[in-house]
Amino acid sequence: MNITIVGTGYVGLVTGTTLAELGNSVYCVDIDEKKVEGMKNGIVPIYEPNLEEMFLRNIQSERLFFTTDLKEALDKSEVIYLALPTPPGEDGSADLSYVLKVAHDIGEMMTEYKVVVNKSTVPVGTADKVREMISSKTNLPFDVVSNPEFLREGFAVEDSMNPARVVVGSSSEKAKEIMAKIYQPFTNTGTPIIFMDEKSSELTKYAANSFLAVKITFMNEIANYCEKVGADVDKVRLGMGSDDRIGHRFLFPGIGYGGSCFPKDVKALIKSGKDDNFDFEILQATEKVNIAQKVILSSEIEKYFGGNLKGKRIAMWGLAFKANTDDIREASSLDNIAILLEKGAEIVAYDLIAEENVKKLLGDRISYANTMYDALEGADALFIATEWPEFKNPNFSLMAKKMNNKAIFDGRNMFPLELPQQNGFYYKSIGRKTIQQ
Repeated sequence: MNITIVGTGYVGLVTGTTLAELGNSVYCVDIDEKKVEGMKNGIVPIYEPNLEEMFLRNIQSERLFFTTDLKEALDKSEVIYLALPTPPGEDGSADLSYVLKVAHDIGEMMTEYKVVVNKSTVPVGTADKVREMISSKTNLPFDVVSNPEFLREGFAVEDSMNPARVVVGSSSEKAKEIMAKIYQPFTNTGTPIIFMDEKSSELTKYAANSFLAVKITFMNEIANYCEKVGADVDKVRLGMGSDDRIGHRFLFPGIGYGGSCFPKDVKALIKSGKDDNFDFEILQATEKVNIAQKVILSSEIEKYFGGNLKGKRIAMWGLAFKANTDDIREASSLDNIAILLEKGAEIVAYDLIAEENVKKLLGDRISYANTMYDALEGADALFIATEWPEFKNPNFSLMAKKMNNKAIFDGRNMFPLELPQQNGFYYKSIGRKTIQQ
């Protein structure tokens, strides 16, 4: 089948590459000429494990194409996926201007029946707005479908090729048949495809992400209480997760959630509720707790140094909001950097994958190291902000030699408590006993 993907951000590029891998001819459209030219030359514009190999394979197989010309791609395709940004406004509402602009253009350009698929995360009722926009520009038949993505950054290729489920919202039997055909390679191997109405499909994505944000935040609250009463959150987590009604996933405490989805989707669902005179009180509490959780260790660092951080050199391991991505959107590292700099500290960061994105944002306000150990030279403390695998088993003897002061503030609970204790480090983590020097 010939398919167009409008938007080559994280969702669009992974979706387009996956659909090409399934044997379709996929035309990816983006207005950024430099980006499109780079992709034509095999340059993947985002970091995602295993994406580059699949990307290059499908370009070479002539199933994956890139263009800035929407009309050209539209004329070649029966199905058009909208994978466009829906950034939050100041009030938290999702900005649909990109989605509706492309819907407007499709209405003006289409010459035959099309299925327009909303892949972007959008508020309930967006399919109706897209339908109205296209209808205002054409009398030709078309269908609008909601087909939310459930990709985890860092595992997007795995998730896209092995989805737990496919959700399709449509009131058209013809569109359902077309979507079923696209996803037949998955349903043939047992992946369920769940058909529903468009509004239920749109809400499913917000509900899923918001629930996971609540689950993470609840565990962080439990972790903070563990510290108050002397319990160990690792043991509590194992005990809770062993209940199959709860499960082990998303129970790891830390310095809050970030990224492109959870913060934006929680805000958008809160705002959508308010627009309909409904208060999502649990989500409002989740957002409040997460804001505080993201910077909980900065106050611990300040307390450790007696309230004076001026001239203190803080090494930071990790800048991305999570491991295996270069995404720094809503990253806890940035919130903590802002506070520590304001208090007079110096920051030396190490994250080879996300470093360039932070440089674009912060420039030379902080320093950058070539290795994790270089970041420790003369450091008064180490702050671990991202759970990159290379941090899991460091050389503590080398760390001690490089640091002025053996203090670790671990926002991701990377080490069993005995390791820093055996090596004479002060070690503050989340929801566990503090190891004193």
